[in-house]
Order: sequence, then structure tokens, then C-alpha cells
Amino acid sequence: MKILVVENDKSLAAALTGLLAANNYTIDLANDGQTALDLVTAIEYDLILLDLQIPQLDGISLSRQLRSQGYSKAILLLTEKNTNINIVAALDAGADDYLIKPYNPEVLLARIQALLRRTGGNPSCTLSWGNLCLDSISGKVTCGDRLIPLTATEYSLLELFLQNPDRIFNRSAILDRLWGFDDAPTENAVTVHIKDLRKKLKLGGLNGEILETVYGMGYRLKPAPDRLISTPETNKDSQQKPRVKDISSVNRVLQKFRNSFAEQIAVLAEAKTALLAGNCNEELHHKAKHKAHQLTGSMGSFGYPEGSKLARELEHLLIKNGALKPDEICRFSQLVTALEQELTKPPIPINIQPNQTLETHRVLVIDDDTVLTEKLQAEANLWGIRLKIAPDLPTARLRLAMATPDAILLDLSFADTEEDGLTLLRELAEQSPQIPVVVFTARDSLADRVAVSRLGAKQFLHKPAAIEDIFEAIARVLPQPKTSEAKILIVDDDPAILAGLSALLTPWGLEVTTLTEPQRFWEVLIATSPDLVLLDLEIPSRGEVFADHNYELTDNLYRQTLWRYIGLELCQVVRQDTHWGDLPILVVTAHTDAESLQQAFAAGADDFITKPVLGPELVTRILSRIERVRYRKKAV
Repeated sequence: MKILVVENDKSLAAALTGLLAANNYTIDLANDGQTALDLVTAIEYDLILLDLQIPQLDGISLSRQLRSQGYSKAILLLTEKNTNINIVAALDAGADDYLIKPYNPEVLLARIQALLRRTGGNPSCTLSWGNLCLDSISGKVTCGDRLIPLTATEYSLLELFLQNPDRIFNRSAILDRLWGFDDAPTENAVTVHIKDLRKKLKLGGLNGEILETVYGMGYRLKPAPDRLISTPETNKDSQQKPRVKDISSVNRVLQKFRNSFAEQIAVLAEAKTALLAGNCNEELHHKAKHKAHQLTGSMGSFGYPEGSKLARELEHLLIKNGALKPDEICRFSQLVTALEQELTKPPIPINIQPNQTLETHRVLVIDDDTVLTEKLQAEANLWGIRLKIAPDLPTARLRLAMATPDAILLDLSFADTEEDGLTLLRELAEQSPQIPVVVFTARDSLADRVAVSRLGAKQFLHKPAAIEDIFEAIARVLPQPKTSEAKILIVDDDPAILAGLSALLTPWGLEVTTLTEPQRFWEVLIATSPDLVLLDLEIPSRGEVFADHNYELTDNLYRQTLWRYIGLELCQVVRQDTHWGDLPILVVTAHTDAESLQQAFAAGADDFITKPVLGPELVTRILSRIERVRYRKKAV
């Protein structure tokens, strides 16, 4: 459950964050109403915990504005004003409930749970997928009017996927969620339970497959049937292939932010008019620079790569402190016009599949059936697998001597030879027992099965079998990447970027906390204890980060230093701390000049990612960085 805490009292915000985090809620923080409004527009929350007295936009005004925009999630108001007038005003503005400060933490948690139940944010409500319905109160699963009897484990599996529709779970994560440490079965048992669940749902009348296998990663709930887009060319074979979503969660975020792109470009158009008239003041110059900076990252990340290039050139023109020359003003005008035209075009669709970032597995197929091996070759890329074919055992031995595959698909019988596949299996058991073997054969005697089992094969598959079944058998024995849950803190001033990155990373089991206010970085870092920080190098700030230290910053220092390097300051703060000094930090920047990157690494950044952010690259770097750190800690 994701909760937005809107509180400008730092000590109270820290206490709330700690309390909610300890009770397994994911938290974002905002210390004023306008920031909260931006975050709610960008990110899906299950509940808003809202203080009545906050700057810029008070709690009642914020609640009223959200309800006027059709916002339907729960709002719990915190207030020190225990008067009927204030309580009535809060409820009239759209708050679902209120709590008087000071409050008992147990009472607060109970109110939150009650609101989540009433508003559908709590997992103990009715969950549905097409005409399938799971009622957690009665414990019944129905498909239409038919009751589907499930075991307790099958019921828990189904509930887990329905509660997390975009989440990928590998078998290890499922074990962690559904079984205790002492009584957890093997990972193969998870595969059996999922197979049984699929079978029972189908027998119960469910049309279509509810769970999809994300090959090399785990399992995920498929989009419900009413969300699928069918085409006349759809056939049985194409339905069996891993499907790319027609509208990714990232693209859905884009729909929310198209208007904000237009508003940002409008500021640049205003600056263009002022520059042409010779009356562009410092405030407008700075505002336009900020908008160009945001557009550089967000447009490219949401389907407008050309718009990102145009915005970057505009930012480079505006980053100069002096007045623009006539030729620069002319170029500025041309760029703004081109940017306005770019936004009139449809965005390039963004289809980001997790398996795009995975390492391709190498599989050796030892079989003399050329028709079968050609079909496997044609489908292999869709499953993240690179095949090598050996039509006989001598060729197989030669290929094994040249390179070690990640898995082997082995037939037991070969034409024109008396040599048996069991011979090679025996050799593999003695020389390369670490290579998982799937035996795929027309032989189905008990003696063969016992022999295969004794020689250490991982799977036995009987011919004939569908191509999908063959690849599923291979996928079950391939090394499973470690995708254990981790927490990510993302710091960026652009709500569009935060929303897009959150939508991109959440399906990977990453718990994402977003932050637009650098002055709250340290308290959020302490409260959330992230495994990695994703930090924008250029976070605009007017010096409020240093307000507690009575720094007096001149406008010139602000323009020259804080505009580009506040991210570096935060990076240095982390590296100087004895507890957090080893925390992985990835810096995001639109500037790849040698000086900027040198400063980033000197400040302590582990790696940098260039704006616009490419989804597969980002996911790969984050997961690999987290796993390297965890491996290093285990080795110590």
C-alpha cells in the first residue's frame, strides 16, 4: 500500500514515516500542498495522510481541489483544531475521515486500515479479473456463477497476483510471501502449485490464461480480458508467445503529463517573445531554463526523443548567465517553434518488457529432428534464449568442449546410431553436473524415467509436446536471476520523471520512494533506508537546502552553482556519513561533458545514466548494482 504523507513539521513527518514504514506501508513525503498536488497527479496512492495546516495550499483546499478533479482515493486529515466548524469544513471538502492531534499511533493505524477497506485499497476486499472474483471476506473464488474450489495455497497464490497486478514474482519471492521460513517447500513446489491453479481456474470456466510466465524472471498477472486489444490476425500460436503490452504503465503516465509538457513549452514561448522584444528579465530567464531542463529528461523518456534534443539545446542557450546574442535569440526562437510542433505529433509508443533487459540464456539442443529444431530456433528469441543445435552425440560433445551452455535439451534416441542419449547424460553427470538437463524423448518407460532421474536430469518431457511446453520446461531449469525486493529512493524535481520511473521500476518488485524536495533528503533517507539512490544531478533550489545552516547565497552563486550541482552536494553528504557511505548512488543527468561527469564521480557517484532515461538500461543497472552490493556484503 502506498501512502502520501503531507506534513511540513519535520519531526512529525519523520515519526509518521517511521510508523508507517514499520507497518509495511510505502511512503512518499510532501511538505506543502502544491507539491502534494503534483505528486498525486503523477503517482497512484492508496491513501493521503494530510495535515490541515500546510503552506502554499492548505489541507482543506487541497482536498477540495482533488475531489473536484475526480480523485477517489482515501484522504485522512490530521488537525489540531478540534472544533465543529473545522471538522465539518474538512469533511465537506472531501476528506473521508479526520484525526485530532496529538493522536495514538494505534488509533491512526486503525483509521488507515478502515479507510483502505472502505475505499478498496485494502487487500481484504473483493478482487476481480474479468469474470473471476475472489472475496477475501468469505474466502470464495467464483467465475461467473460457478464456485471454484481451491486449496489454501492455491487461494493465497491467486490473491497474491490479484493484489499485485503489475508485479513480477519469481519462485523465491512467492515462497517468501506465502510460507514461513521454517516450513517453506522447494521452489519446484511453487511451479506445481501454479500449474494446479491454472488447471482449476480453467476447469471452473475461466476463459484465457490468467498468469503469464515472464521467462527467466517468474510469473505475472496478465491484463484482464476487457483490457486486451484483439486484432484479426490473432491466432492460437501468437497467443502462446509472450505478449508485449499495448499500453505500458509508462505510457499511461504520459497521458497524465501531456498537458504539463504544453504548459512548460508555453513558458519557453513566453521567454521567446520577451527575448525578441528585448525585455526578458532574470526571473523569466531562470524559469525558462528550469522548464527546458525538465523537458530534456521527461520528453525523451515519454516518447518524444526529438523534443528532448530540442529542449537540451534550449537549456544550453539559457544556462549562460549573460544576455543572449542576436544569433542566439534567433536560434532560441527556432527551437521553441520546433518544440511546439513536436508536441503536436503522437508520441512514440514505449513498450518496455522486463525480459528485454535480461541476459540471453544459451541452450544446447541435442536432437536429430530437424523440423522440431527449426521450430525451436524460430521461437527462441521470444523466450530470451539462444540455441545451438547438435543433431548427434559426437557433435554435442564437440560443442560442449567449445563452450558450456546454461542448459541442455536432450533426446534419448538417435537414428543411424546405437549410441544412447543416456550415455551422454552419464558423462554430463560425471563431468559437468552443474549443467541442468531436460530430457525430451518419445521413450516413456518407467525404466527410462528412473535412469534419467538417477543420472541427475532436472526435467523429463515426453514427445510430442507443444513448443510452449518445451520452452517452459527449459525456463524452469535455467538459473533464476535474483530479484529479491529492494527499496529505491528517487530524487528529482520533475513529477513526470518520478511518475515514469516509479511505473517502470515497481513491476520488478522494487519499492520506490520519490522525492521532489532536496531539503528533505536526509530525513527521507533515514526513514526509508533505501538500497539505492537514483539522484538527478541538476536539481533546482533557491538555497532552502541550506536554510538550517544560515548560509547566505547570492543570486549569482545560486545561478552558477546550485542550479547544476545540488545533486552533487547530496551525493557528498551521503559519502561523508559513516553509516551510509557505501550506499549505491546512480546519478541521472542530461549533461555528459567530461567536467560534469568528473565532478559526479568525484562527489561519490557509482554510475551515471543519461537523460532521457531508457527503461531497459535503467532497470539493468539498478538490479545489477544492488546484486553486486549484496554479494559483496555476503562475502565479507
